[in-house]
Amino acid sequence: MIFTDTHTHLYAKEFDVDRILLIENAIGKGVERFFLPNIDQTSIAGLLDLKKKFPEHCFPMMGLHPCSVKENYEEELAIAENYLSKEKFVAIGEIGIDLYWDKTFFSQQQKVFRTQIEWAKKYDLPIVIHSRNSFEEVFEILSELNDNKLKGIFHCFSGTLVQAEKIIALGGFKLGIGGVLTFKNSGLDNVVREIDLEHFVLETDAPFLAPAPHRGKRNEPSFLVIIAEKLATIKNISVEKVAEITTLNSKKIFGI
Repeated sequence: MIFTDTHTHLYAKEFDVDRILLIENAIGKGVERFFLPNIDQTSIAGLLDLKKKFPEHCFPMMGLHPCSVKENYEEELAIAENYLSKEKFVAIGEIGIDLYWDKTFFSQQQKVFRTQIEWAKKYDLPIVIHSRNSFEEVFEILSELNDNKLKGIFHCFSGTLVQAEKIIALGGFKLGIGGVLTFKNSGLDNVVREIDLEHFVLETDAPFLAPAPHRGKRNEPSFLVIIAEKLATIKNISVEKVAEITTLNSKKIFGI
């Protein structure tokens, strides 16, 4: 039984004291595949270090996070594209639009999102999308630039059934399901219940969004099993089946 964490920030400073131990513990519990989204130039070294130390388990992405889109976004894009041209990455991510924290650079976020979608087409890579408080804005750009080759994941999906169906209708995109599924009154369980398992991948977003009963604490890669157990309960199937199908789904996206 192999679980795949399609979105985890294992290079984050929150893991500096016990990173290797946590990864080994997760592998011991069946979480064997970790997909690492980039944030900006400050996270690249840690990203590539994990790829070097765990080449069979850690798979890096390259991209500029919308919350890192500031005055120097052109410099950040140039750095990211330079790495794309010389290193092997499994996706463009995480990219998108975030209107939760700050709307100051909204127009720049739109421009950067478009640019990175074009990178995905150029390098034939999937995209991993961040869409906090911005589903419609993200979907508008994605619909405009989508073609029959573009694929990816809507990271940390917590939207409505209508939004889920719009994503599925694009073709080639999966819904990233994480700790929010275990939150009381989140409503995500009701949405997930109506959607076939073939449309989901699992993620932790560690160190963020720890599932219940660890909500509010540091999230860890081994907690992916808790999310899988919740999904299995909702779907009335075995955890083994959840692991099998969601890992297969991740392979369809990343090709690994």
